[in-house]
Amino acid sequence: MQRVCVILPMLDEAPTAVAALAPLQAWRERGHRVIVADGGSTDATAEIARPLCDACVTAPRGRASQMNAGAQLAEDDALLFLHADTRLPADAPEQILEALSGAHAWGRFDVDIEGRSVMLPVVARMMNLRSRLTGIATGDQALFMRRATFQQVGGFEDLPIMEDIAISRRLKRIGPPACLPGPAVTSGRRWDRHGAWRTIFLMWRLRGAYFMGANVHELAVKYGYGARRS
Repeated sequence: MQRVCVILPMLDEAPTAVAALAPLQAWRERGHRVIVADGGSTDATAEIARPLCDACVTAPRGRASQMNAGAQLAEDDALLFLHADTRLPADAPEQILEALSGAHAWGRFDVDIEGRSVMLPVVARMMNLRSRLTGIATGDQALFMRRATFQQVGGFEDLPIMEDIAISRRLKRIGPPACLPGPAVTSGRRWDRHGAWRTIFLMWRLRGAYFMGANVHELAVKYGYGARRS
């Protein structure tokens, strides 16, 4: 296992696409690959991304379907699913390859959240602690896994929300995640926009409803996602 394939789902990210992809150019120089999975952007996201990645594929909107489409193009043994607003340290590929070459088939990074709210460091610590206790990871924590493991669990369920929780539950049956220090530094723009406490309560309420079997499409609307474009 020598290379990591980074899969970035993007949708209308033209203003931030360069900032997301620029740090990964050093990874490409070391032989790792970057695949952008565009969800049918109406701006110039795909045009901006193509010179900065190894492949750009268009898929139906939704992180799950986009990440699955990107994974279909991956030829590498290690897959990293990275949100466009999340940054990893320069040595993240080495951390991932070391973890997957050992006892772990999958894993995630501890997360830091950037933003204005003084609550964000507390939120990040709670996320990391919860993940260690439950073995469940979120997309903000930069999920990674062996390609064979991804195929074994059937990829991401085509859900409009909670696709990261759903795949974590299946991955746990194979083994516990590697919890790497990272950190994965992600944007706190949702917390800043809607308020930290309001966002915390909303996420916990939605996650609890999901575990109780609520309709994921209704949960997506409550989270703020609109209807999927055809």
